[in-house]
Amino acid sequence: MVTKRGSKTHKNKLFVLDTNVLMHDPTSLYRFEEHDLFIPIMTLEELDGNKKGMSEVARNARQASRMLDEIVRACPDGIEDGIDLTEASRGQATGKLFLQTEAIDLHLPPGLPTGRGDNHILAVVAFLAKRFPKRPVILVSKDINMRIKARALGLEAQDYFNDKVLEDTDLLYAGARELPADFWEAHGADLESWKEEGRTYYRLKGPLANELSVNEFVFDNKEGGGFDAWVTEQDGPNVVLETLTDYTHHKNNVWGITARNREQNFALNLLMNPEIDFVTLLGQAGTGKTLLTLAAGLTQVLDTKRYSEIIMTRVTVPVGEDIGFLPGTEEEKMTPWMGALEDNLDVLNGTVDEGGEWGRAATRDLIRSRIKIKSLNFMRGRTFINKYLIIDEAQNLTPKQMKTLITRAGPGTKVVCLGNIAQIDTPYLTEGSSGLTFVVDRFKGWPHSGHITLQRGERSRLADHAAEVL
Repeated sequence: MVTKRGSKTHKNKLFVLDTNVLMHDPTSLYRFEEHDLFIPIMTLEELDGNKKGMSEVARNARQASRMLDEIVRACPDGIEDGIDLTEASRGQATGKLFLQTEAIDLHLPPGLPTGRGDNHILAVVAFLAKRFPKRPVILVSKDINMRIKARALGLEAQDYFNDKVLEDTDLLYAGARELPADFWEAHGADLESWKEEGRTYYRLKGPLANELSVNEFVFDNKEGGGFDAWVTEQDGPNVVLETLTDYTHHKNNVWGITARNREQNFALNLLMNPEIDFVTLLGQAGTGKTLLTLAAGLTQVLDTKRYSEIIMTRVTVPVGEDIGFLPGTEEEKMTPWMGALEDNLDVLNGTVDEGGEWGRAATRDLIRSRIKIKSLNFMRGRTFINKYLIIDEAQNLTPKQMKTLITRAGPGTKVVCLGNIAQIDTPYLTEGSSGLTFVVDRFKGWPHSGHITLQRGERSRLADHAAEVL
């Protein structure tokens, strides 16, 4: 059990881990730096109860158990005084790990049944808080109700923050920024301008240049035609801007689709650029994420032959009740989840004017033959060469799943992640800890990736009004 130590004890916090923290992130054992960890017996019991199966939760439970086993085996002298985590974590954590090694009298209000695992863990936290009155004893849990119960009992509780990329998603990189009114006056002193292959380039120097990232879009809203460009080079106070292809004009249409607003134009510039290997598109329902991505994919697969085929996948998290086991092949099982794909193909097929009804039917068959629908469950170990990979509803992926998917990309493959971080259906995943937020933040500034947040809905006046008022 926990023994009292010197004055250092009062500076170090004692974190009691709930089971869901270990099942969410097995490496959380090494994420508390100099602070100590305490694992109740009930946490180990619940880990044991969740280890069977092939789900992500079961895999994480087994991984957490293996890590605990390694830590305990590395301490042959006994575990009563805690196990130093410095060596096991390779210096990431310098605190101690304590396992519950004695029976604890459970003193809880009569309304809380002691048979429940959550209440058992709360009783352990209450016991430790009483034993160490001068030391912060904090429960760490991903379960909101558990944290509320802890606070109702006068105990300290907090969420597991280590997996959060951002505390406030309003700070998330938007991919585009409006230039201030005095931009050209402040940055025009050493302005260089030249033309190359139909594009105009500007080399500038000034205070805003330090804040810009490579592949970030910039624009101004001056009357009589604004200025749209993106950053192609960034070196300290120097920056090179390049003008964009105008996909709002019908002569630059992509599979019959033109951009309806500035952000859609930015998105098509990313999707159609062969130098950009990784694209993330964020936006609420109806902003055109899937339609633009599919139009760009079909053009580059069927017209320019840049990629051999489109592969589309998404997380199968139901919003309502699950519909049970589905018959058929992998593709047939995924079909109910791919309604968005079918809806968008109907729109794109309607842009083909030649050949009448027969021509459209033939085009639809050709399109479907070049789009493969894959399940996430069978992605490990695969390599996609020369493919156009679309990950839909990417906000429901954890950072670990996102890494598994993106590392499937072989030579010549482009990966496009689509999502709306306001619509997360995966348990224990929040806007700040979603895999989509994670990759937007981590890929910022890489020369072969780009991001844009689509702001304006283009679905219909009804959908726009509903998104606003409901």
